[in-house]
Amino acid sequence: MVGYSPTKEDHLQRLRRIEGQTRGLQRMVEEDKYCIDILTQVSAVNRALQAVALSLLEEHMAHCVAEATRQGGAEAEAKIKEASDAIARLVRS
Repeated sequence: MVGYSPTKEDHLQRLRRIEGQTRGLQRMVEEDKYCIDILTQVSAVNRALQAVALSLLEEHMAHCVAEATRQGGAEAEAKIKEASDAIARLVRS
């Protein structure tokens, strides 16, 4: 079982909404909409994706990392490193 299993449908709903926003961006470009309007929508999609990423990260830490630290050892160290690397990727993006 993955950490996000209880909220899987919420994540899918958010991702479907983001998919719709992305299709809207394609339409805006096809219809030669004003650049700033497109950039505003790009920003909204980025924020929405960031929210999904943060939610998944929180769930990963609460489930997978917490469980591994309870068990201790190399698995705990690996999960902490994995979470740290994921945080670093999110900060860079």
